[in-house]
Amino acid sequence: MAGKLYIVGTPIGNLEDITLRALRILKEVDVIACEDTRTARKLLSRYGIEKPLLSYHEHNETARAEEIAALLSEGKSIALVTDAGTPCISDPGYRAVKLASGRGFEVLPVPGPSAAIAALSVSGLPTSGFVFLGFPPRTQKALGEFLARVKDYPETLIFYESPNRVEKTLKAMLDTLGDRNVSLGREITKLYEETLRGSISDVLKLLEGKGGVRGEVTLVVEGADRNAGKPDAETVESLLEGYRTEGLSLKDAVRKTTEETGASKSSTYKRALEIWGRE
Repeated sequence: MAGKLYIVGTPIGNLEDITLRALRILKEVDVIACEDTRTARKLLSRYGIEKPLLSYHEHNETARAEEIAALLSEGKSIALVTDAGTPCISDPGYRAVKLASGRGFEVLPVPGPSAAIAALSVSGLPTSGFVFLGFPPRTQKALGEFLARVKDYPETLIFYESPNRVEKTLKAMLDTLGDRNVSLGREITKLYEETLRGSISDVLKLLEGKGGVRGEVTLVVEGADRNAGKPDAETVESLLEGYRTEGLSLKDAVRKTTEETGASKSSTYKRALEIWGRE
């Protein structure tokens, strides 16, 4: 019988943040594929789990994916874990999943912690829609182009960033996105956990006062204002009233108002009918 591949979420800091199911699966599988065997052993030893470990990271991912598929074909069950959080989310794993599922093996999620979701939940920013963008580009040019591409996304934006680059990234965001609200979470669930909230400029000042930031960083950034650039109803009505007073026809007033404000013709025409219909 073919084995199963389990994608197991593990703690992002606090070792108590692991599900009962995850512990059971880790105890039951034949092999645990892990990003770093030393990190994995810390978690496994905490819960008295001893299993053969297979190193699986970004530098050997292609070859190891083949090995995992071979083990599955032998009927072995395998748990794939990352150093922290959920595999495949800005971490190695998707090649193994793609290969295994493509060859007909069952791939099952064992949900667990994710720094992106944890940071979003305490950000105080809208959660009804969000876009996870992983690590932004490192070079200034590529970073600027990347931010320009996502500038108009109305959803809340989530990024991972190195503590050594976070100030540079925030300054680039300030230049490209404007002074939006942001939540910077560092060392989430760990001893020195901290969340800084405020405008980008405010958070930059806080970081300068601290002399920088240490530890893993997750940035949650306010999305673009859905109403930015849209004319308000009062402006449209005021222009229509003015053009009516000047003696323009309803048609000409609607045309000039939409040209000047960018408002939709249908809504402007509807409002004009109401104004021209007044006694």
